[in-house]
Amino acid sequence: MNDEQTDTGTGWPQPAGPARPGGPAGEPDPRPDAPDPDELSPLAPQGPARPSDDEPVAEPGVEPVDDGATVDLNAVSRSGEPVVGSDASVEPAEPVVAGRSRWSTAGVMIAALLALLGFTLVVQLKTTSTDPTLGATRQEDLVRILSDLDARENRLQQDIRALEDSQRQLRSGEQGRQAALDEATRRADELGILAGTLPAVGPGLTVQFDSGVKPISANRVLDAVQELRGAGAEAMQISGGDRATVRIIASTYFLDGDNGSLMVEGRRLTGPYTITVIGDPATMRTALNIPGGVVASVRGDGGNVTFGEREVAEVSALHVPIKLEHARPVS
Repeated sequence: MNDEQTDTGTGWPQPAGPARPGGPAGEPDPRPDAPDPDELSPLAPQGPARPSDDEPVAEPGVEPVDDGATVDLNAVSRSGEPVVGSDASVEPAEPVVAGRSRWSTAGVMIAALLALLGFTLVVQLKTTSTDPTLGATRQEDLVRILSDLDARENRLQQDIRALEDSQRQLRSGEQGRQAALDEATRRADELGILAGTLPAVGPGLTVQFDSGVKPISANRVLDAVQELRGAGAEAMQISGGDRATVRIIASTYFLDGDNGSLMVEGRRLTGPYTITVIGDPATMRTALNIPGGVVASVRGDGGNVTFGEREVAEVSALHVPIKLEHARPVS
């Protein structure tokens, strides 16, 4: 390299190490420690170059990417699949194998049980919130049922007020003793009527059952008695076509007899049967006329039910007092 190349910077850089003496081309270097001409030039790298800390290390099997190369982003879709019509060939990504399953067997079973529990709760709510009987009931029948419930509520409110008055009288000084005696007498009369040992009079109904194709069964009469009790009946008796009458109390039982007859408390009654009951006539009539109730069942068997309101209904049949052998009042 001449001085002009050195000053202008257009020459090649000087190689590191001792300078090789000049001489005719092709002549060997006269120095005893001169390298063999057949060896590589000192400017050529000796062996594989060791990457520096700042340079990225290429992984095995991955081709290096030129920093100056441009990549067509439209050639690759977001999902990793090659775009049709693109010159770039992109290999599909291999599925990544997770270290553990996202849904274990226990998780699947728990999810199935929770789904079954939710389905069961929904079915139960729909079943309990829907009453098929009331859903098919006419508006007039619903009004009667509501009136029956209102009458029961009024009757219970009256009973509460009467008991509160009795309590106040029993706690009032000098009048307490007389009030206690009057209350005991009233309770004895009520219990006598309920037990059937005392006659009773008051407003009420007469309910007559006439048989049709099928005779009036004991179950139909028992259903009528239960409905009347639920509607507030206070005293009842049943009479047959032969004028035989039996007082109906809590322990009264009904059985089917021969030839369509009815056995009540061991006595045989023949049809038609008439129940005389004391209570609120409108409420008791509504209770028997509920759709699917007593009247509908008797008429479904070909029979008929006739009502008669009484301003003064008399229940005169008496029940023989039961002699208690084991029970004693608590003192």
